[in-house]
Amino acid sequence: MYLTKSAAGSGSIWANNGNQLAAKFSFKEFMQLPQDKISAYVEGFSTANPAGKTLLPPIEYDQEVWAAGVTYYRSRDAREAETEVKDIYSKVYLADRPELFFKSIGWRVVGHDHPIRIRSDSRWNVPEPELTLVVNCHGEIIGYCVGNDVSSRDIEGENPLYLPQAKMYDGSCAIGPGIRILDPVRLTDLPIQIEILRENNIIFKEKTNSSQINRSLHSLTSYLMREMTFPYGVFLMTGTGIVPPEDFTLQPGDRVRIDIDALVLENSVQK
Repeated sequence: MYLTKSAAGSGSIWANNGNQLAAKFSFKEFMQLPQDKISAYVEGFSTANPAGKTLLPPIEYDQEVWAAGVTYYRSRDAREAETEVKDIYSKVYLADRPELFFKSIGWRVVGHDHPIRIRSDSRWNVPEPELTLVVNCHGEIIGYCVGNDVSSRDIEGENPLYLPQAKMYDGSCAIGPGIRILDPVRLTDLPIQIEILRENNIIFKEKTNSSQINRSLHSLTSYLMREMTFPYGVFLMTGTGIVPPEDFTLQPGDRVRIDIDALVLENSVQK
C-alpha cells in the first residue's frame, strides 16, 4: 500500500497505489485504526481514477511531526564537533532515554518538489535525511515516508538550548513523497542516500542504512507516546546518519534529493 496526497481544485485528495480514494476517505480516521484494520478501510474507498500529479505533503494540517536526535554514531560525532559542550551528545547517545523534540505542525510541513528554507540569521545550514515513521494513535508503526530535518548547525552549536530555533522554522521540515505502508520489521534495513545538487552538479553524495540506528524503532516510538496522546497519529523522524563536511552549507538554488529504498523526496532550497 502506498498513500499519496495530491492537490485537487482548491483542496486535496488522497490516493492509494496511484488511484484516487473517494473524497470521504479520512486520513485522520485511518490513523485511528489498529494496524490490522487499515487495509480493509482503504479498500472501501478505492476508485479507478488516477491520482493527481501535484503532490502535497502526506499529512493533515493539525497532525504533528516529531524528531529523534543523536541516534547514529555519525550524528553524535558531528554534534560534538560543532559545540563546545562536548559530552552532552555522548550522554544522549548512550542513555536509555532518547532525545525527542517537536519538529513541525502539519500546516508548516513541505512536500515533494516544494522548496525548503534556510534561516537568514544562520551561516551553516544542512539537510538531514531521515527515515520518518508513520505511527497510528495506538503507537503502532504502520509505515514510513522520507524526511528532511533541515537544521542550522551553528545555532545549535552555539548553545544546545537553541535547538528549537535551529530546528523549527518555516520550511525546515519536509516529508514525502508519500507513505509506504508495510510491516515495521522491514524498516530496520533500508538504504538511505542523499544527493545535493548545485547548478545541476552533484556537490555532495553519501549513503547509510537504517540498521545503523543505535535504538530500536519501537523504543523511539514508545518513549514518544509516554505521557502524550496523539489522537490522529504522529510522524517521527528517526535521526540522521549522514552529515555533510564542516565546510559545507546549503545555498539558495540547491536541490536536495533523498532516497530511502527507492522512495524519493526532492526539494529546492530558498532563503
